[in-house]
Amino acid sequence: MNDQESAGPKATPGRPAKHLQPVDPTVPLDARRHAFRPDLAADNLRGRVEAERFVAGNWGQVVVPSIQIRNKPDTNAAVDTEALFGEVVVVYDVAGGWAWVQLLRDGYVGYAQADAISNHVQWPTHRVKALGTFVFPEPDIKKPPLAHLSLNSQLRIACQEDQFYRLTSGGYVAVRHVAEEDTFARDFVDVAERFMDTPYLWGGRTRLGIDCSGLIQVALEAAGIAAPRDSDMQRAEIGNDLLMPEDFEGLQRGDLMFWPGHVGVMVDGLMLLHANAHHMAVTVETLPEAVERIARRGSRPTAVKRLSSLCA
Repeated sequence: MNDQESAGPKATPGRPAKHLQPVDPTVPLDARRHAFRPDLAADNLRGRVEAERFVAGNWGQVVVPSIQIRNKPDTNAAVDTEALFGEVVVVYDVAGGWAWVQLLRDGYVGYAQADAISNHVQWPTHRVKALGTFVFPEPDIKKPPLAHLSLNSQLRIACQEDQFYRLTSGGYVAVRHVAEEDTFARDFVDVAERFMDTPYLWGGRTRLGIDCSGLIQVALEAAGIAAPRDSDMQRAEIGNDLLMPEDFEGLQRGDLMFWPGHVGVMVDGLMLLHANAHHMAVTVETLPEAVERIARRGSRPTAVKRLSSLCA
């Protein structure tokens, strides 16, 4: 990578400057969402951290169905999250087959296998709205698919051919499975419910495997609501705190229930939907049942949050 002395990634023609988000100097730096290491840091962190050198980074784009984002450049390292096809990232460094990146979606920083990221960015015009869809080599459902793409994967459409969209990156997807970039689901809980029985996977964000905060983030994203990745971030940044009576009366659909390191969403005033390691799946159970079981491990609910946009 070449050093750049600009304030952000190299400009891309046709992309609005609003996508270059400045760093709030009043916010404490979190290594999960701020790119800094002893040897290298993002240029917009000058004066905030010490590093041997600072770079602005370059735009990159995920060109595989999904990539795992790890906390170290090692296939045995923990997976923190996933980036999906078409997602745009800032690439700060490439070494040993690994790219050190920051996701444009939520600012998450980590290491991804470099061959899954292209330096040629095709800015998305559409996204996948189904839980999953297939990319076909031709506009024909009988052809063996080239790939499977997950909900919220980002697409750039070249044209429509009958019941298919042709992607500028190659291949065809069903029109019914795709929405324009600024068209969203009406009910994020409905989106979350579609993940029922999906296997639990730490760091997962797809119907092949998903974790508790990934479920909330993906569902909110599908409804056009930006959300951070981890449950502690969601606890701090999403919605408004509600008083939490011991009997849990007064809860409603869409309320988020938080424990230390865990989050779920209320389907109604009684039932909780969450991806959890006890069932190793996305499940629905009564809130009292979940509270009692989790309490046996020494953990009690810490907060209930309600999204103001969903309040009556």
